[in-house]
Amino acid sequence: MTFGATPLVEVRNLVKHFPILQGILFKKQIGQVHAVDDVSFDIYPGETLGLVGETGCGKTTTGRLVLRLVEPTSGSIKFEGRELTGLSPKELRPLRREMQIIFQDPFASLDPRMTVGSIIGEPLAIHRLAEGKAALRRTQDLMERVGLNPDRHNRYPHEFSGGQRQRVGVARALAVEPKLIICDEPVSALDVSIQAQILNLLADLQREFKLTYLFIAHDLSVVRHVSDRVAVMYLGKIVEVARSSDLYRGTRHPYSGALLSAIPQPDPVIARKHRRVILGGDVPSPVDPPSGCRFHPRCPVANEKPDERMPLCSVTEPPLVAMGEAHIVACHFPLELKVAAELSGATVQEQAQTQATAVAKRAAPPKRSTTNPKRTKRDA
Repeated sequence: MTFGATPLVEVRNLVKHFPILQGILFKKQIGQVHAVDDVSFDIYPGETLGLVGETGCGKTTTGRLVLRLVEPTSGSIKFEGRELTGLSPKELRPLRREMQIIFQDPFASLDPRMTVGSIIGEPLAIHRLAEGKAALRRTQDLMERVGLNPDRHNRYPHEFSGGQRQRVGVARALAVEPKLIICDEPVSALDVSIQAQILNLLADLQREFKLTYLFIAHDLSVVRHVSDRVAVMYLGKIVEVARSSDLYRGTRHPYSGALLSAIPQPDPVIARKHRRVILGGDVPSPVDPPSGCRFHPRCPVANEKPDERMPLCSVTEPPLVAMGEAHIVACHFPLELKVAAELSGATVQEQAQTQATAVAKRAAPPKRSTTNPKRTKRDA
């Protein structure tokens, strides 16, 4: 991962509004769902960008827009400098090899009438990469790489456990040797112990094949261990983007702080100084999002001094502004360092030292391990 390099994926001002139709024979539009509104981000080669937020904030839609599985309303999506919006299905087909997806539900995403060998080998046939015995060898090799018994290639998805089915999904995405993989909450439907196995597998494959991930999740504790950078979404908007270490030790947006405060603290010493933020009210409807800052109806910072802060927060939408190296925040009243430390469970001194160390290291590109990963254990 090199942040100074040319981004692999460039997303600018991405918008997706789903129409709300009424009527049976003569349909008319009566509204629209603001699923994604003016979202911009970059993904650099070899990095993992975590995309987090509450259910319904637009994370999955954003990932599918990047792959053109969903057509954007407006905006720009570039892959290796090539504009994807406007390309016909025929023009997109060669690029499908470069961009793959791992779906959230490992059972619903696999055809129950096909054997796992056929499921993994189907992309090879579609893109004419291998056939016959060569395709079978490639399929069995992929199964072994993801920790599955290659002799079970003729079995059906229902004969595998949840973790094994997700490994099948990983192997299918890996079959065409892509550069980018969208991981759409790949571990949210799995047990905790199996989650760790799948996350370790994804990390090993990333090192081995030099993959780039967009890792979508709602669990910040999971994203913390797999992401180089993290983008936080709320109601169709990106509200904060930062390096993983910076965000978890010094988040500046109140919404990110509330998400961090909800992570359980196993260490009783840290738990005693940990402050929990309970957000009031429900998430507003994306059909009629609030004016100004979309988070202002639930924001503890804005509601702390409503007479002073609400007039600005409820009317003017905050732009994304730099709060440090590679750290941008969309907030009129960002969190202070002391408050951020309380939410993350760190002391102000620890947090300041972490930020100072991160700034010092940014002069040189981050180093990644080049050691050979250990073979992943098969989960029986």
